[in-house]
Amino acid sequence: MSHTAPLIQMLRNRRSIRQFTPQEVPQEKIIQLQEALLRAPTSRGKQPWNFIFVEDRELLEKMSRAKTHGSAFVAGAALGVVICADEELSDVWIEDSAIAAITLQYAAHDLGLGSCWVQIRNRLHDDKTSSETFLKKLLEINDSSRILCMIGIGFSNEEKSGLPQTQLPAGKIKFIYKNSLK
Repeated sequence: MSHTAPLIQMLRNRRSIRQFTPQEVPQEKIIQLQEALLRAPTSRGKQPWNFIFVEDRELLEKMSRAKTHGSAFVAGAALGVVICADEELSDVWIEDSAIAAITLQYAAHDLGLGSCWVQIRNRLHDDKTSSETFLKKLLEINDSSRILCMIGIGFSNEEKSGLPQTQLPAGKIKFIYKNSLK
């Protein structure tokens, strides 16, 4: 009898969610999401990241316009989390921030919440303004922080099954056997 580890089972079931119910995220779940972020590993323990939690529906609607495409769903989220980092503190702030972002999404799923990533770094708000500049102005971020992404979180209002194993791109994995490279 095989035993499937809880993390593997979660990975099999988790999908990006872009439609949310109007229900607010309870404070105890927000506290757990915050803890998950602060436990995310970072290179050399530098912890260059910082996080902005937004519950204000009007502000979430404005944040949903950060990009020309792919961020509108944030308007329907109960919670938006902006993942920032100080690039002067760590040369791998992007990687550290990405690890924190996926840690947040896995924690959200584990807490019965849906979530979806919105790429901000290197994306455009319009022809003249980057998504990052737009959000920094909107959220009054005046320090040297860079924004990697934002995550929309809430209770799912859509049903999505996990991808079957047969749809996974197994060809992306190369295996080198013992003593095969001499």
